[in-house]
Amino acid sequence: MTAKRLPDRSHRATDLDDEWVHLCANGQHAATPADVEAMSERIIRITADEKDLTKFYNIKFSPTRSHRLERFYNEELESLFKAPFDTYDQEGKVDFLLLRNYLRKNIRVLLLDRQRDEQVKPVLPFAQALVDICEARQNMVPVDSKKTAMVLNETVKKIVTTTKAIQSNEIKASDSTLSRAMSTIDQIRGHVDEFYGFYAPYDPLFPWWCSVPKQQLDEALVDIKAAIDTRLTKKHGTGSVRAAVEPIGRDGLLNELEAEMIPYTPEELLKLAQEQYDWCEKEMKKASRSLSSGKLGSLQLDTDESGDTSGFESAGTDFGDDWKAAMEYVKNSYVEPGQQPQMVRQLALEGIAFVKKHELVTVPEVAETWRMFMISAEQQKESPFFLGGPSFWVSYPTPTMNHDLKMMVMRGNNPHFSRATAFHELIPGHRLQLFMGKRHHPYRELFSTPFFVEGWAMYWEYVFWNRGDFFVSAEDKIGTLFWRMHRCARIIFSLKYHLGEMTPQQCVDMLVDWVGHERSNAEGEVTRSFGGDYSPLYQAGYMLGALQLHGLREEVLTKGLMGEKELHDRILKANTMPIELLRALLLNQSLTPEQTSKWRFYE
Repeated sequence: MTAKRLPDRSHRATDLDDEWVHLCANGQHAATPADVEAMSERIIRITADEKDLTKFYNIKFSPTRSHRLERFYNEELESLFKAPFDTYDQEGKVDFLLLRNYLRKNIRVLLLDRQRDEQVKPVLPFAQALVDICEARQNMVPVDSKKTAMVLNETVKKIVTTTKAIQSNEIKASDSTLSRAMSTIDQIRGHVDEFYGFYAPYDPLFPWWCSVPKQQLDEALVDIKAAIDTRLTKKHGTGSVRAAVEPIGRDGLLNELEAEMIPYTPEELLKLAQEQYDWCEKEMKKASRSLSSGKLGSLQLDTDESGDTSGFESAGTDFGDDWKAAMEYVKNSYVEPGQQPQMVRQLALEGIAFVKKHELVTVPEVAETWRMFMISAEQQKESPFFLGGPSFWVSYPTPTMNHDLKMMVMRGNNPHFSRATAFHELIPGHRLQLFMGKRHHPYRELFSTPFFVEGWAMYWEYVFWNRGDFFVSAEDKIGTLFWRMHRCARIIFSLKYHLGEMTPQQCVDMLVDWVGHERSNAEGEVTRSFGGDYSPLYQAGYMLGALQLHGLREEVLTKGLMGEKELHDRILKANTMPIELLRALLLNQSLTPEQTSKWRFYE
């Protein structure tokens, strides 16, 4: 998984940057005439325009924001279809379709969010009054301190009444609506804090009128959020994992799949994941039968930069088909405290040496300028394994962890599990991918998709497995099959969560029982999956994107259209996009402005 800055759990909406931009709410968006604007330039302009609009209209649940963005996307979509599609080269046609999909998806997301926000209104009937005063501040409307104090005071009374109604179950709402309400309360507090902080230090009348109502408002918002949380806890219990995002439902998933150009229903993808898991389980049993247990000792780390860490000795009792017992044996091959960075470095260098030796992809010399950092104990609650990209982030126990947690972290980051993740995160995975993306078609970062980003990194696990000369030992096969099972489970638990068929705690249990995760690691995976930093299909994108790329690879190599290294280089230079459009680009397929998804890559 690519590294992301772990979110600040504070309720503040944003840090001040003194970059308020006045936008005319009644003016038309000025799109450059289509006949003089190249597609790449159009995408760059729209990226900048959208950034300014979302920075200014930053109250996500505000109708003002929703309608302003909807108008922007519709105007840009209308302008796009006036562009001379047939005159563009293949790159330009692909850019046209990327932008078309992006704009259409954002419009659909706005409409779905609007529906969900409507469902929240009975739970938070006071919210609009607070939105109004915050938006007035954004537009620099002169503040009336006495009137503002009255608004805050009346809002507090309404919140108190609503809190009692929630506690007595007078207000009926679904779990997803209640979860959305809790998130909205956090956003409200952040925006009201910014509003108050702007006026209080400089307008002497403002704190005179508003300081006490503001304090009472803060307390009331804390109380109503606690009441909602208590209601959910009574229904579901106090699981160790709670989702920060609400399920988007089947319609939301279909919208996401359409934008990603995946012509499958959620139900078809669940079946796909089950079939892939069944294959993994058969391979696990094969590896288990060939594995014997013996005395476990500290792994001897090579000093050679291309050294192999798979030489862990084992001999003794056969495990037979009990692959879970074999996996437990492999987990106990962890290295001693202090040795993890050296072991990980060796694995990373091994992956780089392997793709170079076999001419699988071009590795520019500058791409090897990556650094390694350790993940803090607190961050490991959400990132229990590796994170990659420009740098390599490694999880391992710290002295402050309790003994059971230390052992779970060490076992979950053993060398054989790590062998399949080091190259995933670095080279030829995320490090090489992001390095090339900064240098080739960087404007396409707007269209970032997990099916390309994570699919590319996992695709290499397929390539290395199919070669037969990388994952050779039974221990290494169990290590990489663990991760493939994990990706099957990710498809299932993420889709079922958003379909309303699984709770976060059930997702954790699935990773433990189905895949063999250490419980602390499983909790970290689920917390991150539903923490709000990743799209609903992000977890499904790993395996589905890898299967798409593998299908493209087979098509290209079987027909002799290009060599393996050329294919991989061209994929990286194309930069991020849905794999079906990548296929159309590389195979120079005929495209139309109304191109729809039809590539059934898994049959």
